[in-house]
Amino acid sequence: MNKPEIRRAIRQRRNQLTRRQRQQAARQLLHTLRQAPHFQYASRIALYLTNDAEIDTAILLRDLQRRGRQIFLPVLHPLKKGHLSFLPYQRHTTMVKNRFGISEPSFRHTKATPTRFLGLICMPLVAFDGTGNRLGMGGGFYDRTLMFMRKSGHKPALIGLAYELQKWDELPAEPWDIRLNGIATERTLYRFG
Repeated sequence: MNKPEIRRAIRQRRNQLTRRQRQQAARQLLHTLRQAPHFQYASRIALYLTNDAEIDTAILLRDLQRRGRQIFLPVLHPLKKGHLSFLPYQRHTTMVKNRFGISEPSFRHTKATPTRFLGLICMPLVAFDGTGNRLGMGGGFYDRTLMFMRKSGHKPALIGLAYELQKWDELPAEPWDIRLNGIATERTLYRFG
């Protein structure tokens, strides 16, 4: 199967989950992430707000707030097309809808933090495989934003968040794809080199 076919198949699987299954998976995801040292000890953590039947991150967000972590959300960069910036998020942060209809912090009210200063980036994905390849929505936003990691010695840890049903035997990988350090699902934490 090609990438668009894999995306369709996985999104269809994801959309078939009941509300109860989604809530249970979100609670179990937090339990899984607590096994990841980066999640436990990083002080600056980027997370995303759930969209398109992705595994729910609201419980993670509340847990990080309770533990006093600095939380950052991805924002479509207003000047660098196809790139993301990461802006701080707190309960009172002014939010706006981006061109995809996803809520994000407003650039008018806060300043971006350089990506290299984050300790952990929790990333959305459509599919993943057993070697750490990630298939996103196809926009390449994370790959372009994280391209600096190919040259830089300092790297934030990258953990994809997904339902176990999003695992695919083998995904096609491109030379520019950024590989993940791990994938957390409701069942387990996959770790990669």
